[in-house]
Amino acid sequence: MPKSLVIVESPTKAKTITKFLGKDFKVESSFGHVRDLPQKELGVDVEHDFEPKYVVPIKAKNTVSKLKKLAEKSDRIILATDEDREGEAIAWHLAQILKLNDDNSERITFHEITKKAIDEALTHPRHLDINLIDAQQARRILDRLVGYKLSPLLWKKVAKGLSAGRVQSVAVRLVVDREREIEKFKKEEYWTVEATLDKNKQNFVAQLNKENGKPITKLGIKDEKHAQSILDGLNSAKYIVEKVERKESLKTPPTPFTTSTLQQEAARKLGFSAKQTMMLAQRLYEGVELGSEGSVGLITYMRTDSLNLSTYSLENIRSFIKEKIGNNYLPENAKIYKTKSKGAQEAHEAIRPTDVFHTPDEIASYLEPRQLKLYKLIWQRTLASQMQPAIMDSTIVDIKANDYTFQATGSIVKFDGFMKVYKAAIKENILPTLKEKDVLELIKLEKLQHFTQPPARYTEATLIKALEKNGIGRPSTYAPTLSTIQERNYVNKDEEKKLRPTEIGTIVTDLLVEHFPNIVDLNFTASVEKELDDIAEGKMKWQKVITEFYNPFAKLLKEKEKEINKKEITEEKTDIKCDKCSSPMVIKLGRFGKFLACSNYPECKNTRPLFETKEESAAEETNEKCPKCGSALKVKTGRFGKFLACSDYPKCKFTKNIQKPIGVKCPKCGIGDIVIKRSKRGKIFFACNRYPECDYATWENPNAPQKTKEE
Repeated sequence: MPKSLVIVESPTKAKTITKFLGKDFKVESSFGHVRDLPQKELGVDVEHDFEPKYVVPIKAKNTVSKLKKLAEKSDRIILATDEDREGEAIAWHLAQILKLNDDNSERITFHEITKKAIDEALTHPRHLDINLIDAQQARRILDRLVGYKLSPLLWKKVAKGLSAGRVQSVAVRLVVDREREIEKFKKEEYWTVEATLDKNKQNFVAQLNKENGKPITKLGIKDEKHAQSILDGLNSAKYIVEKVERKESLKTPPTPFTTSTLQQEAARKLGFSAKQTMMLAQRLYEGVELGSEGSVGLITYMRTDSLNLSTYSLENIRSFIKEKIGNNYLPENAKIYKTKSKGAQEAHEAIRPTDVFHTPDEIASYLEPRQLKLYKLIWQRTLASQMQPAIMDSTIVDIKANDYTFQATGSIVKFDGFMKVYKAAIKENILPTLKEKDVLELIKLEKLQHFTQPPARYTEATLIKALEKNGIGRPSTYAPTLSTIQERNYVNKDEEKKLRPTEIGTIVTDLLVEHFPNIVDLNFTASVEKELDDIAEGKMKWQKVITEFYNPFAKLLKEKEKEINKKEITEEKTDIKCDKCSSPMVIKLGRFGKFLACSNYPECKNTRPLFETKEESAAEETNEKCPKCGSALKVKTGRFGKFLACSDYPKCKFTKNIQKPIGVKCPKCGIGDIVIKRSKRGKIFFACNRYPECDYATWENPNAPQKTKEE
């Protein structure tokens, strides 16, 4: 029997580590947490220092039994779970269940699953870090108290199935607040004047930027009359080059990836959700079969806010750049990056390949397509972070015409630097060779109308950026938070993958803002995160943090139980009569938004979709007939937007989706059109409108810009 038992979280990780250890080691997986708070009760003793009650979940019982038997026969138990608060907590729970102590167990940690890292960890074991454990317990207990105390109130006062969370509710508030900004936004008209000019048969565009020597601001030309007066003032004007300024500028390389920036960039470049990115990264970290090499951990730990790269990895990266890319792309010294995010905590490295000589092309055949895309992104970004800046040649030309000044800018890439491996958003604009006093030929002079734009809706990437900027959540929380708020129907993605609050998301947010302002206050939530960091660093006791939060929270809960009137939130009277019993219908609020219900409930249980007015209902009628009964079909609004339904409802319950073509022919059959559809869970996909004759479907928007091979 092996002398040493090594316990990790996942079987894939166990398989990868096994090949680095000898016959005296047995590596087993705990399959995640082996203890947790109970599902069907609070599990926290609020009367006695918030003592948690931990139980072994049913799914973990067999694993625990197996680990106990192996532990009894082993001389040494090594806890090798991930090096963060969650990993430390898993190790601690294992120690509690297996009755381990400092004499018969060790704790090892590593940033990557490689032989070098494992050997190094085994030679430097440590004890469990009680501060990290306490920080994780504090977060878990805080979230349990909020979820299990506040969610039932929402069930009673709003609708069944709702939930609130310390981080998720703040994330929803950000989306709701942005939507309100957009609704309140008043667009402003403004105009610009452009001149298309020619020098030696080469055309270029210059923008008007000064009038009588004074700069024209963005909204400086407010209407067409002003714009036309400028055009009139330029009649018969000569366009003469007044000044030419040439300068060299540097575009610096990007930093290595943290959890946040990886999720943002994977969303932007690959169209991955945060949840999808972390799932794929987990697999790359734990190990992928590379033929004769066996299972290889391809990237370092993916939950991190550190920008640090180890000395060994820097040597590996610099060696690759010198050998494979070119010495002129290698800076004299390695670049050292410092983390700037609020509350940066985890003492990890940035996310990087474990060995950059495992190039994407060489291992492509062993990876699934999405794994390859993500690995390539990480590989390229890591190399780019240690390469020379790109050098741009920029030219700014001022052109005088009567009392007006136009400006043209041009730029070319003089040296691509890091952009050789990692494309940046740079568009070259080549100007003709110009010098002072050159007289230019006017090809076209035009006035252009514009309107100011409201702030953009959040995408998953920009919402993660906002959460990180405000110190809300930590690397391990971004993906589950975004996933939760969409699964709970508080937020939906539109066709452009922008996040929009649902009606129920807005109502719950408004209720929390009015009655539980701290729960959705950005500064308060960030201050709690800071206190959790202080616990992790041994500066605070976790019970103190929980007490300061819970006591006023519990008092407020009692007050709001009496104060909040459900009918005021969830019901509105109407003059619509029930088509079953003729009682007045009321507008009610359910988990998926508002609907009409009979006021004679429970005697009459009639409900139907909500139309704001009879006029709107009539206006939504279509010329299309119901294929079941021949009645007219109407456009109605449901959980995921508009759909067609029979006007003879509830006698006929026929419905069908409204197909939205995107202007692309089906690539499979060549006959049908690609339309936007939603899955049963509300996720948008694109499919042929000839289904079931043609079953073509894809998650990716065929109209989205195609990535180049380099990207």
